[in-house]
Amino acid sequence: MSTPSPIRIAAVLSTEHRGRLMSQAREVNFPESARIFDEGTRADSFWIVRSGTVTLEIPVAGRRPAPVESLGPGELVGWSWLFPPYVWQLGAEAMTPVRAYEFDAATVRMLMDADPTFGSAIGHWVGRVLAMRLQQTRTRLLELYAPRLSSTA
Repeated sequence: MSTPSPIRIAAVLSTEHRGRLMSQAREVNFPESARIFDEGTRADSFWIVRSGTVTLEIPVAGRRPAPVESLGPGELVGWSWLFPPYVWQLGAEAMTPVRAYEFDAATVRMLMDADPTFGSAIGHWVGRVLAMRLQQTRTRLLELYAPRLSSTA
């Protein structure tokens, strides 16, 4: 479920764009088992993990949420902040103590609108994250619900 990410901030954003984004960061900490956000709640912040592990989950009716992906240092936590109606599509929980950079989504969206080059870089980064998370979620749901093939001998 957890593989090295080709979409870590340092691998995707230029030094200039990374610096501009990081100028908006606020350091936060989450204790182990802390809920970072729940599906269906307002997406008004996002985070980049500094240390620790965050698990993304999809709610499953009548069951515990199904883990979709584990995120580590340098990875983006949350993409729903960029797309109206700005509501979380998954849930997130700190699996270990987590240190992270937190960003105010409205402020970052305003910066993106004011500088189209910066906005395009952030939009492409979040789009890549979204595509990867969609694939991870699809794979996880297939693992959970695809009929098991049985061999008869």
